[in-house]
Amino acid sequence: MPDVPILQFDLRNCPLPDNCVDAVTALNVLEHIDEDERALAQIYRVLRPGGIIHLEVPAGPGLFDIYDELLLHRRRYRSTALLAMVRRVGFDVLKRTHLGFLAFPLFWFVKKRHRRLLSLPIPEKKEIVTAQIRDSHRSKIFAASLSIERFFGRYVAYPWGIRCVLVGRKKDK
Repeated sequence: MPDVPILQFDLRNCPLPDNCVDAVTALNVLEHIDEDERALAQIYRVLRPGGIIHLEVPAGPGLFDIYDELLLHRRRYRSTALLAMVRRVGFDVLKRTHLGFLAFPLFWFVKKRHRRLLSLPIPEKKEIVTAQIRDSHRSKIFAASLSIERFFGRYVAYPWGIRCVLVGRKKDK
């Protein structure tokens, strides 16, 4: 798509003008920014009134482990804290749910087990995380559970999971 501009900038100091964007999707973004609420406020600023935001962030602050460390996550989120931050910035919340609801019990166990590995040397951490990512992509059970979630997710909001998902709208003036 040669006519689509690609911009790279610090989201905390977004160079786009006010009210210039119809929608923003931020998947796996806010957890990398030290001033996440400031970044979210910039998204609010550039959205047109009625504009939509779609956020996805890692869930479970107590599950921060070597995976998060190597991916340079600054935090994991509680859904209630994300909701409060989004509302403080000014968004109306249209939907709030989680991804990975069915896989969460196993995910929780693995994340808790991996917390003890935070003191390992970086090369060992990389080896473990690389294997974990490779294995999860091959898992037919994980893929099936996500398909089931997608189907039922049209009708229900999941109360916990691997990732928090939130859709909001900028208030009309």
